[in-house]
Amino acid sequence: MPTPSPAPAPPTGPRTARPGAFLREFLRDPLHTASLLPSSRPLAAAASGPVPGTGEPVVVELGPGTGAFTGAIAERLGGRGHHLAVELNPRLAGLLERARPGLDVAVADALALPALLAERGLGRADVVVSGLPWAAHPATGRTLSAVLAGSLHPHGVLTQFGYTCTRSLPPARRLRRELAAAFADVTCGPTVWANLPPAFVLTARLPRHP
Repeated sequence: MPTPSPAPAPPTGPRTARPGAFLREFLRDPLHTASLLPSSRPLAAAASGPVPGTGEPVVVELGPGTGAFTGAIAERLGGRGHHLAVELNPRLAGLLERARPGLDVAVADALALPALLAERGLGRADVVVSGLPWAAHPATGRTLSAVLAGSLHPHGVLTQFGYTCTRSLPPARRLRRELAAAFADVTCGPTVWANLPPAFVLTARLPRHP
């Protein structure tokens, strides 16, 4: 009998988050890596919900890590508009570039967003999806919330996820104050129990431009 052909090897190059890589980066730098584990699909869907289903929107993703939110944003865009991912960690940025070759990945601090948009001739963004840890927001100087508000169109939207177990801690309270100062409308979504740990999404609208 002929020897059966071996099954084809699975494709290489991750399209979604890799827990092992995420854990390594958290252990290296817990301040700038939001969690031990990547975010779940339900949380990614909630965070990317404001991405328009039509037109050519400019969508900025902050702290994409290994791409838990990236896939959800890409699905909503369906090849439209411009998706800019801003990742401070060069190792995670490299993983993301290999996983999604067409994605515009910038290795930079989120505070550099106005310059990054200007370099690309994009003007202001329509949506900013933030996966940054709350503790990484600078406590002095111009707040990141103010920078992001100034980078959005008048009807632009910012989403920022957080963990339910940390919402009463000082960094979370400070971020809520900063968002209220930078946006006229800030709402808190329901708890996403399917995430580990359970999380929620803050949605900020009507940016107060300086």
